[in-house]
Amino acid sequence: MCGLAGFLGGRLSGDERRATVVAMTDRIAHRGPDDTGQFFDDRDGLALGFRRLSIVDLSPAGHQPMVSASGRYVLAFNGEVYNFESIRRDLIDTGNAPAFRGHSDTEVMLAAIEAWGVESAVRRFVGMFAIALWDREERTLFLIRDRVGVKPFYYGSTNGTFFFASELKALHAHPEFEPEIDRDALALYFRYTNVPAPFTIYRGIRKVMPGTIVAVNARGETREITYWSAAAVAEHGATHRFAGSEDEAADRLDALLRDAVGLRMIADVPLGVFLSGGIDSSIVTAMMQAQSSAPVKTFSIGFAEEDFNEAVHAARVAKHLGTQHTEMYVTASEALAVIPKLPSMYDEPFADSSQIPTHLVSALARRHVTVSLSGDGGDELFGGYYRYFLGQKAFKKISIVPRRLRRVAGRAITSIPKKAWDRALWTQNRAGDRIYKLARIMETTDEDAMYFELVTHWRDVVAGAREHDIPLTDRTRWPQLNDPIERMMFFDLISYLPDDILTKVDRASMAVSLEAREPLLDHRLIEFAWSLPLRMKVRDGKGKWLLRKVLYRYVPEALIERPKMGFGVPVGAWTRGPLREWAESLLDARRLREDGLLDVDRIRGIWRAHVNGQGDWQYHLWTVLMFQAWHEEWRAGAPHVPQTLVAGGRG
Repeated sequence: MCGLAGFLGGRLSGDERRATVVAMTDRIAHRGPDDTGQFFDDRDGLALGFRRLSIVDLSPAGHQPMVSASGRYVLAFNGEVYNFESIRRDLIDTGNAPAFRGHSDTEVMLAAIEAWGVESAVRRFVGMFAIALWDREERTLFLIRDRVGVKPFYYGSTNGTFFFASELKALHAHPEFEPEIDRDALALYFRYTNVPAPFTIYRGIRKVMPGTIVAVNARGETREITYWSAAAVAEHGATHRFAGSEDEAADRLDALLRDAVGLRMIADVPLGVFLSGGIDSSIVTAMMQAQSSAPVKTFSIGFAEEDFNEAVHAARVAKHLGTQHTEMYVTASEALAVIPKLPSMYDEPFADSSQIPTHLVSALARRHVTVSLSGDGGDELFGGYYRYFLGQKAFKKISIVPRRLRRVAGRAITSIPKKAWDRALWTQNRAGDRIYKLARIMETTDEDAMYFELVTHWRDVVAGAREHDIPLTDRTRWPQLNDPIERMMFFDLISYLPDDILTKVDRASMAVSLEAREPLLDHRLIEFAWSLPLRMKVRDGKGKWLLRKVLYRYVPEALIERPKMGFGVPVGAWTRGPLREWAESLLDARRLREDGLLDVDRIRGIWRAHVNGQGDWQYHLWTVLMFQAWHEEWRAGAPHVPQTLVAGGRG
């Protein structure tokens, strides 16, 4: 895992260009503390900088930026291409292999690009990556992002300079970068609690879309090439279903999982796995232990608050599998200490409160290993979220009731605090959360509208803004999927997964120089999962049916079967207690009015209701607080940026 940054064109002199790219990569030194490197092409003003976290081939032969054997290509990349050994063999067998100097995936990638061309080579890569490739012959820069967006990549232009980087903070080190808050992107943040791709919080700066190559010429002009499409994969799977039996499907999934996990165990440094005791992390751990000659290192954290504690379940799974397990129970003060770090850690507003425990478990793992596997992706691929099956069932029942009556019922439900519902329905874990979700879909017109209601936090809270159009809401980009559950799974695959889950894990882990790997997001496994009939995913009111079937070959069902918990923290209690003064400061009415960005009266009204225990507004408020905290740091860290550069909306 590493970090890269650079620029093309602009007005800087040669010496200024060299000093600037070093300053840019210094901003992301946490992504690569082991080595640093630069490449310059003064003809077109290219500067390419790199910070390395050494994982495979720790020798100088793995140094980046790396020049291809012919000298035509220069490459720097963040991530891993796990199947590089098989690609190396293919190159040798076809007579296309150069005299390899080391055994890094970087060198193999360059050889593959020289042999087969950029797009053809990238299609063969199995892994997670953000690649900057400079073609010295064609004078073209290629920015390439992995298929599902595991690795971040940003780019854009200001004043004739084209920028690119692994994190936005690197751009701030360039003297010609002029950050300008995009109100329309900010409105998206308040709806989704993150800024969805391809947008960022800054006008003119974008994210490279997953599965995409952005080709940039020497003038900074761009064109996009899609080399892998989640929509095409989903549609192909829906029309070419797996035709075997359920046992055959389980065998196939077992084999794919073993291979995906096995590839991600390749490292020249210590590695482990995050273990929560849930289905996804348990199956990854089981597959690791099955292929390891020594106990696998597993890591989990726990909380004193029972509603948020999964550590006891993780310990039972670890004991059964025989792993070398490390757990840490986190105090409220330790968790709260993470909060001041979040704005700089995430670079733009981001409000998934599980960012806190994710960072804590990453810090725990980093004391023992350099690489940790994770179970991300199982919910989106195998129907794990409650909204997939409970929401559809509820919608069918409530849709026969007139919307006016549903509206009244919804308001009545949310007038009762979640904790009261929890106490009334004590047999259900976090019953209040589910009942509140039911209330939110009371007024929706169809299952798709229900999904968008469930993922919406704030509407119309940013003054003078109109949300950008994004792939998630563009129906012309949706695959032809007849079942609403499959459509919801697709929505999450292209939005919630890369923009929330993977962003959270990348920043939380890289902040402590830990590489996180996601075997369930191997694209071959994704393509197989989409070919499965829905009955092999959702059955008897539960998701992940086939995943469970495979897992129970390794772990007893009794250790796994329990209500889904999630990975959260008690934000509501904290903002009424130890964080109240901090929150009140950020939500000060005069401060909000001076900023001129948000609807002050709505925010203050919800804050008062929350403090007085009138409803549960913790997630709404966390979204506001994370923006306010980021905004405060952004202004402090960019004093040369006048407030007039806070951009207005589009009408």
